[in-house]
Amino acid sequence: MKKAIISGISGQDGAYLSELLINKGYNVFGLTRDLDEDNFWRLTYLGIRENVKLIKCDLEDFSQITSIIQRVQPDEIYNLAAQSSVSLSFKIPKETLTFNLISLINLLEAIRLVKPDIRFYQASSSEIFGDAQVLPITEETILNPVSPYAISKASGFWMTKNYREAYNLFSCSGILFNHESYLRSDNFFIKKVIRESIAISKGLQPVLKVGNLEVKRDFGSAKRYVEAMFLMLQHNKADDFLICSGVSIKLSEIIKYVFEYLSIPSYKCVVDKELYRPLEIHEIYGDSSKAKKVLGWSYNIEFEDIVKELINEELKNWK
Repeated sequence: MKKAIISGISGQDGAYLSELLINKGYNVFGLTRDLDEDNFWRLTYLGIRENVKLIKCDLEDFSQITSIIQRVQPDEIYNLAAQSSVSLSFKIPKETLTFNLISLINLLEAIRLVKPDIRFYQASSSEIFGDAQVLPITEETILNPVSPYAISKASGFWMTKNYREAYNLFSCSGILFNHESYLRSDNFFIKKVIRESIAISKGLQPVLKVGNLEVKRDFGSAKRYVEAMFLMLQHNKADDFLICSGVSIKLSEIIKYVFEYLSIPSYKCVVDKELYRPLEIHEIYGDSSKAKKVLGWSYNIEFEDIVKELINEELKNWK
């Protein structure tokens, strides 16, 4: 039976990836800084909490990582742990860069020294491309990060590539664009919009305050995107792949759709310039042809269907 370690096990992607691996017969080990059960509600929600073995680990402590790899002897490691909020990274740039880079180098170096046949996945981000001048974005697009978070992910992308080329590790980066689900953290845009819109519809909140709504983003389904993560480590050659829907949507259109679905008047959306980012990507969407051709990954979900599903799941679980 294959064994996989997932860092960032408590997040959206960690939960869906755990579910996928368990269904494929893997033993799944989750690295976590804190063993408080409240952090693992997503695993419980998916009905897989008892199937995941949790290991307390500080990813900034190299000795802890090497000890865990020696003990578990995993076949695959998926690094999903990060300070992943772009907005927050402008407020805590040092902490964002330190954690995101130190945790990654510790994992790669531990693999190199302890068990170099491990297949390694690094969670990268479309943010590494910044405000690209040519769209759609592909794996060949020049990196141009415009936030501390994006800088940390761009550095991580090159670090993962360097360990593949210099040390012959099977190390891949998945460059994922925005991907959504009910399990998304509340501070991310679509989750925030849906939850606060429901609160407005129930008379619990007066208005929805948002930042710049003129930007356009490429959104997809988290559950489908983690399938691509898995496929990357099953391929016969380590490489980097871009995962996206291929369509950009203006944020104002998302709010319009949610408000209409919940019968909320448009004036209850208030733009607050205090919520603008210091630097903004105006439009971004990608081309996942490489992943579809090489990995056999497929994606054909309409974004409106995702939003409708998210609204209904939030309503079903509303407290």
